[in-house]
Amino acid sequence: MARPAEQERLTASGREVAISNPEKVLFPEAHLTKLDLAQYYLSVADGALRAAGGRPNVLVRYPNGIDGEYFYQKRAPSSRPPWIDVVALKFPSGRTAEEVVPQDAAALLWMANLACLELHPHPVRDDDLDHPDELRVDLDPVPGVSWEQIREVARAVRGVLNDLHLVGWPKTSGSRGMHIYIRIERRWTFNQARRAALALAREVERRAPGLATSKWWKEERHGVFIDYNQNAKDRTIAAAYSVRPKPDARVSAPLTWDEIDEAAPEDFTMLTMPARFAAIGDRHRDIDAHPCSLEGLLELSARQEAEGLGDAPWPPHYRKQPGEPARVQPSRRRTPVHPLVEIGRSRDKDAVLAGLGRWKARHPEAAAHLEPADVLVDAMRGRFSTWTRIRINLQHVPEALRPGQEPLDPDDMPDDWAGVSHADWPRRRPSRSRKES
Repeated sequence: MARPAEQERLTASGREVAISNPEKVLFPEAHLTKLDLAQYYLSVADGALRAAGGRPNVLVRYPNGIDGEYFYQKRAPSSRPPWIDVVALKFPSGRTAEEVVPQDAAALLWMANLACLELHPHPVRDDDLDHPDELRVDLDPVPGVSWEQIREVARAVRGVLNDLHLVGWPKTSGSRGMHIYIRIERRWTFNQARRAALALAREVERRAPGLATSKWWKEERHGVFIDYNQNAKDRTIAAAYSVRPKPDARVSAPLTWDEIDEAAPEDFTMLTMPARFAAIGDRHRDIDAHPCSLEGLLELSARQEAEGLGDAPWPPHYRKQPGEPARVQPSRRRTPVHPLVEIGRSRDKDAVLAGLGRWKARHPEAAAHLEPADVLVDAMRGRFSTWTRIRINLQHVPEALRPGQEPLDPDDMPDDWAGVSHADWPRRRPSRSRKES
């Protein structure tokens, strides 16, 4: 019986790149391997580099496939080829790191060999790290929201963009949501870009109040959350053509606005995207030809502030910002807005979901009143590990039926969270928000 190949060599950009352990299965259900991943990125390299090339990237690595543990690696591996570019970034914490900057298809192959499923670029070019060149509109649905509702919110976003003479470029997120990118002139700071994104989110919420929300805290959200904080410095989200850790190996697919009415996230996978790309090319091929001004959104922000809408909460690991409201979850305020109980936490998502099942079995009357959005599943990320926390918003449960806080089930705290008190958990950073956008 022939032994599996220990190494496969692929050629791109005039370089030969070794793919070690090429038959390593990364997607068990779809039967896709590390070699399949490398060949996928080679087939869409032009589009993937337009989205993530020339930018610092966080490496999101799945060495044991999507069913194993994954980790975020900001610092470029020291044992990298000399032709892999890096650039030094300074983070809000004060720490610095040299991050990988893919410049060509060979770099994409090298990243695939590290089992980097996803492309997570910062919204800046490597020659100017202080001025973003794209605004990112992240449409993140709460549980139970349909794809049609996401489409409706995307149309509302487009209406605001058209009114402000901004050109939006939509794409599926590769999971449940949608992203809309706007190329912008490189003359605004991260804080200004974030403030512009917040103004946009609030205007969309004003036009579609039953469909969209700009509320940061999960227990206050409904419909589709427009995550303005994706534009804060040091935030990254999956780029166009990025593979996502889904059983069907779906990918983030650039769309035209006309395609939104027909396209669905599951239409685009590692298996289907290469043929689409070969047939029609990159739907975002002209994105760099349309840099836009943020002046209209910043003027809108100033009007909102004059009407009493100041800043909104920042991500939990950022320092308190001038003008930011109290960074306290509504459920933790002296007079809580929503009654929450925490179910459990674990490095094993299935284990904490099992704990949720046991809670529902103990409290069937309360569970019968829960709506999908009442179950808050937080994907948390520490410095070296990821874990899942589940909380339940009891707002729809009659007060007489609301269970109190019980011992966590399970209660599995990762090592890099040792010594962190219960009150500090929400202040730690959720992965990719977190969420499966």
